[in-house]
Amino acid sequence: MLTAEEEQEIKAELAHYPNTQAVCIDAMMVVQRSRGWVSDESIRDIADLLGMSSADLDGVATFYNLIRRKPVGRHVALICDSVSCWIMGCERVRDQLCTRLGTALGGSTADGRFTLLPIVCLGACDHAPVMLIDGDLHTDVDEQRIDQVLQKYI
Repeated sequence: MLTAEEEQEIKAELAHYPNTQAVCIDAMMVVQRSRGWVSDESIRDIADLLGMSSADLDGVATFYNLIRRKPVGRHVALICDSVSCWIMGCERVRDQLCTRLGTALGGSTADGRFTLLPIVCLGACDHAPVMLIDGDLHTDVDEQRIDQVLQKYI
């Protein structure tokens, strides 16, 4: 069930769009900001509110890579694996992060603090490798800076 606050925020977004279906990504992001992820139940509730089918909304959710359909840790680290980041050593950074946090890419730490996810591009190729944690962009990341970057979230 959507909370009153979630429903109110979604309805406020409707004023900015030509039809209810156009607000579907923003509606899922509202729920995700509130809960950390978008459950099947949330998909059904949002679909009902927007007059869409759950299947159509789920299709959007599974296509859009920033909608999380599984529970995640308190902090989500998106590690860019685009060509620029790959050339600049994102694999070493990824491996160091996995070792430091004790989880594989795509997984969450045992304490639920971090989830590590790959992402195709964060748009900061001139400062590769890059990662995004909870909306904070970290550029020119290397193995030596990982502990410094993580310190803010630990």
